[in-house]
Amino acid sequence: MRLVLAALVLQLSVWINGQALAQERPAPHDPLRVAIKEAPPFSMKRADGKWQGITVTLWTAVAAERGYRYEFIETDLQGMLDGVAGGQFDAGVGALSVTPEREERMDFSHPFYSTGLGIAVNDQTSIFGLLARLPWRDLALIIGGLLALMLAAGSLIWLLERRDNPDHFGGTAGPGIGQGFWWSAVTMTTVGYGDKVPVTSAGRALAIIWMISSVIVIAGFTAAVTSALTVNSLSNAIQGPDDLPHRRVGSVPGSASAGYLNSHRIGFVTYTTLDAGLDAVASGTLDAFVYDRPLLLYKASERPDGSVRVLPKAFGRQDYAIALPNRSPIREAINQSLVRYLDSPDWQATMERWLGRD
Repeated sequence: MRLVLAALVLQLSVWINGQALAQERPAPHDPLRVAIKEAPPFSMKRADGKWQGITVTLWTAVAAERGYRYEFIETDLQGMLDGVAGGQFDAGVGALSVTPEREERMDFSHPFYSTGLGIAVNDQTSIFGLLARLPWRDLALIIGGLLALMLAAGSLIWLLERRDNPDHFGGTAGPGIGQGFWWSAVTMTTVGYGDKVPVTSAGRALAIIWMISSVIVIAGFTAAVTSALTVNSLSNAIQGPDDLPHRRVGSVPGSASAGYLNSHRIGFVTYTTLDAGLDAVASGTLDAFVYDRPLLLYKASERPDGSVRVLPKAFGRQDYAIALPNRSPIREAINQSLVRYLDSPDWQATMERWLGRD
């Protein structure tokens, strides 16, 4: 009799706990409300309003196997996170990284793609990259000093030659100094002789001094420009995450990359979209943009000017997964279908279609 009573009590306890757990679980909507955001090549909105990409194909296969009806609801990253955590969405798909902070607010499916963070920098080998990286302030000072020196030599030759050599250096101060400036320029650069020739002893002595000085000036000018370009190139060279402190860095707010930068106390400027951040890198406004590496690679490859490149090494591992509300009743079913799909030839074909062969 005691054993029977104990069994009844155990069954009753299991039933009560099951009912309590069922009440804690959020009931899924019908159709499922699936949050989605632009994250090429994982999720992209076509011109006809339909979605495509790696994660979209994955979700479609899982939903088809489970017989789920669903609707995609476009949102931004923060809206997706808040909506899934609050139960307004039954799932969130895209290129969503699993982080400890997010895990505290919601559940995730098994990871379906492992990657890392990347750094996009200005491509200094392209014409746009070179122009963006030129030290314009230093170059302006160097060229300004050179022009001032040529103007001084031109003014002096005009003063010495204007009376005895009016055909070449005559006239009032404006035209005369202009002719003298032209003479000093062509003499310094050795691009031409003969159109302006000094005839006085003082003028010829000045010409000899100017010719010798020009060799030294041009050599110094070349060295100064080369030095400015070299120093600027070295000072702006970013080879990895260790070079990010004290640089002009950008990222997307609320992203895993932003979390990495915050945890490493690296200051950064926020951009609401990846395209806006890459535009800032291309224009020279930013030195680097940190984000998920596969997304950076995809977007950089779409830029026809080749002004942005992604550094070859990834860092800070990122695992992409489907976001789900805490204690989601469909989590186990999604995981089962997801694992089966990841082991299928269809998944390999999907990866090759959007990312190419390794």
